[in-house]
Amino acid sequence: MVEQIITVTNRAGIHARPAALLVQIAKDFSSAIYLEKDNDRINGKSIMGIITLGAAYGTKIKIITEGEDEQAAADALVRLFESKFAEE
Repeated sequence: MVEQIITVTNRAGIHARPAALLVQIAKDFSSAIYLEKDNDRINGKSIMGIITLGAAYGTKIKIITEGEDEQAAADALVRLFESKFAEE
């Protein structure tokens, strides 16, 4: 299992477009992927789950991946967050 904490740095937070990008990347991996905010843990391959997290600018999110390609999955998601979802 790989766990990484990342901060939402794009000003609009995680809305529909970033959520769709997250799911698009997450579905490329066989590992289970979860995003956790406070005490809420959702499936990282569920667009509705991601949107319901309500992750605004500055929110800390824990990325949890578990499976045969867990490190690659975590790395890809971290890169997406660090790119600010190509919004800025």
